[in-house]
Amino acid sequence: MNYLYILATLLLLTLGGQAQAQPEPLAFGQLDARLLSAAPFTGDSAAEAVILCDYGMASIVGEGARTQVKFDRVTRIKILKKAGFDWGKVEVLLRHEQADHAERLTNLQGFTYNLVGGQVQRQALPESSVFTDRVSALYSLHKFALPNVREGSVIEYRYTLLSDYVFSFRGWQFQHSIPVRWSEYRAAMPHQFVYKILLQSKYPLALEEKAGEHSLTPRFRWAMRDVPALRTEPYMTTAADYVDGLTFELANYDGQDVSRSWEQIDYFITHDPELGQQLDAAGFLKADLARLPAPAAGNELQRLAAVRALVGRAVRCTGELRLQASAPLRKIYLETHQGNVADVNFLLVAALRAAGFQASPVLLSTRSHGRIRASLPLLSQFNYVAAHVALPDGQELVLDATDPRLPYDMLPERCLNQQGRLIGDKAGTSRWIELRPRHRHTHLQRVELQLSADGTLRGQVHEEFAGYAGAEARRELREQGERSYSQQQARQHAGWLYEGLKVSNADSAALPLALSYRLTLPSTGKQALDLIYLSPLRDFGIPSNPFRAETRAFPVDFGMAREEMLVISLSLPPGYALAELPRSKAVDLPDNGGRFVCSTTQSGSTVQLSSRLTLRKPQYSPAEYGQLRELYRLLLEKQAEKLIVKKG
Repeated sequence: MNYLYILATLLLLTLGGQAQAQPEPLAFGQLDARLLSAAPFTGDSAAEAVILCDYGMASIVGEGARTQVKFDRVTRIKILKKAGFDWGKVEVLLRHEQADHAERLTNLQGFTYNLVGGQVQRQALPESSVFTDRVSALYSLHKFALPNVREGSVIEYRYTLLSDYVFSFRGWQFQHSIPVRWSEYRAAMPHQFVYKILLQSKYPLALEEKAGEHSLTPRFRWAMRDVPALRTEPYMTTAADYVDGLTFELANYDGQDVSRSWEQIDYFITHDPELGQQLDAAGFLKADLARLPAPAAGNELQRLAAVRALVGRAVRCTGELRLQASAPLRKIYLETHQGNVADVNFLLVAALRAAGFQASPVLLSTRSHGRIRASLPLLSQFNYVAAHVALPDGQELVLDATDPRLPYDMLPERCLNQQGRLIGDKAGTSRWIELRPRHRHTHLQRVELQLSADGTLRGQVHEEFAGYAGAEARRELREQGERSYSQQQARQHAGWLYEGLKVSNADSAALPLALSYRLTLPSTGKQALDLIYLSPLRDFGIPSNPFRAETRAFPVDFGMAREEMLVISLSLPPGYALAELPRSKAVDLPDNGGRFVCSTTQSGSTVQLSSRLTLRKPQYSPAEYGQLRELYRLLLEKQAEKLIVKKG
């Protein structure tokens, strides 16, 4: 697999030729009627749609203060199923920090083609289907919806995007969640602009060309043919981490090195008034910190938790992911009492320092934003700020105050993305740190069942959700309300009568969230049975194997270690016994990566069944995927075994 590599200069192309002189791969507005039939797409029966051609062209235009990146795009898509209708709804993200420094979308056109009465019908994109949503202070979404999209339609659109951000030359994505027949990207860069080029690819390029190397504007061309759909899988971060594509970074402008090192980025952060300059000006916290437990050896964690709780009570996080504070920390703490992620966690760093701790900001990228490439120094890779604390005993913690309902030392799951950049307050002290979760995802079930001679099962269930499982369950309970949450729980026990839900520790993050409820599985008849077949582990265990694909090209990223425990106590009716005691089973992953253990014991008329799955690693590599998948298969096979209860 040809993973990430950086071409430090533009020495990447061995195939000469006139890349720019090549005809465009798509004649916009002209469609071969055969594309409206089903015949060319018999091999795409599993796909909801197919990208027939995706073509982009980027260049540097203008001069001086009005130098811009011009990006033209033309896309044509065949719609195969109703599930593909959303491909006719397009969103283009535009950046606009200032009125005179922004991105603008122009020259938008679109058509939908359908076969009506044997004739090709073409409908243009109406102006009424085009609108813009401002999603934040920095970004807006330009949206448009192509008309009359149906199964069998072909849609196409084109637009021009003008960007003032020449440091961010427009990248390209060859791969999408649907198959791509042809994807091509061309770039024209004046000699004074030299970009580093990052190619992320699993599949070979069909074209890689350079023309005019000694001219004023060298021209480049890349293309891929028949790119498979990027299949989303359980427990992956974001598709952007794995999609085939190109990224550009300006390295040299007009003979001057403008590429940044991590050390330069560190310096910028510590000297920017909206980033690092406020962290030691925290006199406004002095009175409130004085009321917390006094600093003393042995109570560091208690005091740490108290400082974090103080910030969490004082400031509500709006949820906006930013690296810059929106206002002075003093104003946020004393007046507005709300702020973005950077506001809250910069305030946490300032409070920790004022309380006597060695604290520093940590820049990271959330799981949905994508993993950090340490080989590519770009501030845009980050979208989140957390707080690092070094304790006298050598412990290092990464803290977050955006959700006061979490335990003080639990990073939100969105932050568990391998590594972050600790920003030291002195030159040379910044470094990379691992984002190691201090909590696991733990789910425990204890079930007491009573079996009647007619096959009826009655039971009491007690569940506990701890660590990240508790955080997830509390969020669902909070968002849905207890009634809807109870209904959701009942749906997980189809066929059983579910009643009497009681919730404990809903507001205590230090304790597991606990549920208890009663279940009844009625018998189909009223007569005593000679043989009764049961599968209690299957009824309460993991419902299915989340890993269905035979192979996987990227890691399984749980984010944290996981544990699933199930203990069932089954009381048999008088005069009944097990026909055979099932054998115990234990399965281990290599290198102590995890374990599944299942056992059945009997004492008198009581049968006890236990199942325990332990996954010790937050992440499993593609090479380990097959073993992990097999572990789940064996677990489900064992839990599906039937208990045979016989009379006499």
